[in-house]
Parts: sequence; C-alpha cells; structure tokens
Amino acid sequence: MEENAVQTTEKKDVLGIPDGLTPAQIVEKLDNYIIGQNRAKRFVAVALRNRQRRIKLPEDIREEVAPKNILMIGPTGVGKTEIARRLAKLCGAPFLKVEATKYTEVGYVGRDVESMVRDLMAVGYTMVKSETQEKLKEKAVPQVEEQLLDLLLPGSTSKKEVKPLKPNVHILGNIFGSDSPVQGGVIQIDIPKNKPVDSEKTEEDSLPPQEEKAESENPTNDASMSETREKFRKLLREGALEDRMVELDVHQQPRFSGVEMFSSGNPADIEESLNSLQEMLSGGRNRRKNVTVREARIILMAENLDRMTDSDKVAEEAKKLVEQSGIIFIDEIDKIATKGGEGGRQDVSREGVQRDILPIVEGSDVNTKWGVVNTTHILFIGAGAFSVSAPSDLIPELQGRFPLRVELDALSKEDFKKILTEPKNALVKQYKALLGTEGVTLEFTDEAIERMSVIAEDVNSRSENIGARRLHTIMETVLEDLSFSADTHSGETITIDRSYIDDKLKGIVQSQDLQRYIL
Repeated sequence: MEENAVQTTEKKDVLGIPDGLTPAQIVEKLDNYIIGQNRAKRFVAVALRNRQRRIKLPEDIREEVAPKNILMIGPTGVGKTEIARRLAKLCGAPFLKVEATKYTEVGYVGRDVESMVRDLMAVGYTMVKSETQEKLKEKAVPQVEEQLLDLLLPGSTSKKEVKPLKPNVHILGNIFGSDSPVQGGVIQIDIPKNKPVDSEKTEEDSLPPQEEKAESENPTNDASMSETREKFRKLLREGALEDRMVELDVHQQPRFSGVEMFSSGNPADIEESLNSLQEMLSGGRNRRKNVTVREARIILMAENLDRMTDSDKVAEEAKKLVEQSGIIFIDEIDKIATKGGEGGRQDVSREGVQRDILPIVEGSDVNTKWGVVNTTHILFIGAGAFSVSAPSDLIPELQGRFPLRVELDALSKEDFKKILTEPKNALVKQYKALLGTEGVTLEFTDEAIERMSVIAEDVNSRSENIGARRLHTIMETVLEDLSFSADTHSGETITIDRSYIDDKLKGIVQSQDLQRYIL
C-alpha cells in the first residue's frame, strides 16, 4: 500500500517509472521484500535506470541503445523470480514469467516461442485497459444508476429502448466444413424488405395510434412513475436495495482478430479464433440471469466501461508500453542447455529451442491480435540453477544476448531469520494475520525464530536446496494443529517458543534423515 502511494505522488516519466529514482533507491525498495542478493538487485536497478536514461537520448541514438539482458544463476528459492517481479511492479511494467522447458522446436507439438510475446502483449493490454477504465468509472456511474432503475422499475423510463434491427447473415462458400456455422469467405447481409431502415425514425414513431393516445391522455401516470423513480433512486444511493433481485441480460461479445488467427501456428489458438469468429457472426452470446442489485451494478459497470473504452487507443498505448518497458523472465533456461554437447536427439531438440528463442531476444517483429510488437527493447531476464549444465553450454549466440551474469548466493541461517521477520510480506506477519481473523493472537519468541532458521538451513544442506520455500513447509508443520483448531482458541494469546518448535518437530529434529520428513 505504501509502495503504491509513493508511485502516485512521484512524478513519472513516459514509461511510468518514478522520475529520478536512482539505482540506490530502487535497491532500497527491493529490500522491503527480498533479503540479501545485493549484487542481483544492483544489476536490475541499473537496467531499470538505463531505461530512464535511454528515453532522454536524442531519437537517432535512442533506437540504437538496446537493453542489456541479465542471466541469474542460483538454486531455486533464493529470490530470482521475486527480484524480477518486484522490479516490474515497482515501475508498472508489463511482466511475464515463462518456463523455457514448455517450448518446443518449431515443427514439433507444443507452444512456439513467439507466444511469450503475445502473452506479454495481453498483459500490457489488460494493464492499460484497467487504467483507462478506472478513469472512466466516474462518468459511467450515472449510466449504471439509470440502468439499475430500469431493472427495478420496468416501464418507468421516459423513452423506450430502441432495439437495432438485426440483419440476416448469410455465409457463402464452404471453407470450414459443412457442419460448422462458419462456412464461407463472403458475408452477405440482407435487410428485410418489409422493414425499411430510417436512421432518424425510432420505435416510438411506429407506436400504434391507440398507444400514442393512451400516453397523451395519462400525464398524471408519467408524473407518478417519475416520482416513484426518484424515490427508488434515493433508496439506491443509500444502499437500501442492494439485496433486491433483478433479471438481467448479460451479453458476451467475443473479440476476434484475423491477424492472431493466422499468425500463430498453435492449433489451440486457431481453434479459439474460429470459435470467436462463429460467436461474432452470430452476434455474441446472451444469458438471462437473476442477480442482486449489488451484482447487477458490477456487471453493468463492466459492460458500460467496455462500450466507453476505445480499444484501438488502448492497444496502441499497450503496444508502446510493452515495447519500451516490458520484462520477460525466462526461468529454467538451464534445462534447455546441451550439457557440454553430449549429443543425441534430446540435445538437438534443446538446441532447437535455443535457436528459436534467439531471434526473439535479439529483436524481431511478432504478430499479435493487437498488432505487430517489436521485441528489440524488451528486457529479458534468464534464470536457472545450472547445477548440471553451465551457462557455457548454451549456444554462443544466446550467451551473447545475456551479457550481464550474476550468481545468487544460497541462503544462510541469518538470511532465514530476516526472511521470517523483516520483509513487508514476512511469513511470521502472514501467519499472525491469518490466525488473527479467528481471534487468535500469535507471538513468536526470538528463540523460536532462531530454531526454525537453523532447521531450515540444516534441511537444505542435507537434501535438495529449495531456498526460502523450506520455511513454508516448516511453518505449516509447526502451526498445523493450531490452524486446524483455531476456532476453539478464539480470544487466546498463544506464544510460540523454542520448546513449542521442538515439540512439533521432535521426530524430525531427532532423525538423521531429515529430508524424509520435510520435503
């Protein structure tokens, strides 16, 4: 909350990064969530600062300055992903984490590497759309209020809703198969001849004479309905009608882009696009739902904001944001290394994935449903344990695209103690808050924190080193019984000391084979 407050008060540059935020200040903000790993923090802080510097360069030089991608080396659980994620959150940049192992060489079954850019663009579009709609909310509130009154008082509106004439859509040809409702490349729209289109003529103009007469002869009825509507408006604003049930038509309008449909070789993407095309030609899907006024307000607000949002402008701004400040975190990059060039089909496939990733990291144009995205200035952060392979096992071209390399340290007992207590999202704070919802007050002594830190370090050294994630297992084991019966301890203060820790973990502490119990 405090971090967001800082961002809203500070002056920002065109990328949304707080202007004048020095590398030292960036590291200081990262320290609020991540313990240790100062060298890695310095690397990402400089990378972020260089983006600010690049924007201030003359245009002819600016395009030549590419980001220096970073390769993080270290065991799992030491903070690699968290550093990148917090950095992106700090500057409001679109961020995407992917695993290199889920991609396969082009020509094989699996996701193509370009999908990471399409996914990042989707993240950027969602971010910009949310920011845009947040600004439009105040303008949409009166419209939503009127629509809610229409639902609560059917027929009370001064003007009847004009329903557009729905054309008949005929599809000619046979592209997608005879069983599909989408069967052609030419769309012919026919307007019924017995209903001529008049843009200035409304449904009210076509009322039968008797209805017009009835309306003109009942002015008192209109006044009464208007008075009732105002009474309901007051009750609505006071929140007295939030639980009243109303019947609402929910319209789901699909979004379709032919660019995305034919730019991706993934069969799943093509199938999804075809389904969206079918729904678009049929006018989307309508569902009638019985909901409370509270739920209806949320639905109507979303629909109104969607209508008010200029999707083309949002896509343009999102594209700029992604191209200039996007961050892609490629995890498990060591898993696609060729392990010293031993050879074999598996190594050939891994090398193929590396060669497919290479042009994306170097800078290329990728087709997305929101337009073509250039990846030249996207920051790529690779990460891996490299316990079996080494960075030198990557193909030379890919190594060259990650010029900055930083090795993260394994966590020590002192690091575990700080992780448990110091960060804003520290585990001890989380569990205190969770059990506090049940009326239970937790108190951890210094000896208890020390004991859990020693056990975490010991288990990591004896078994697979999973870093700070080991603390989650220990905390859950220690508090398992208390979490289960917390409702029976409401109003109590429970102190967790060293004896409590030893009692809950006595079988584990006495065992020489600790990894058998804490996985």
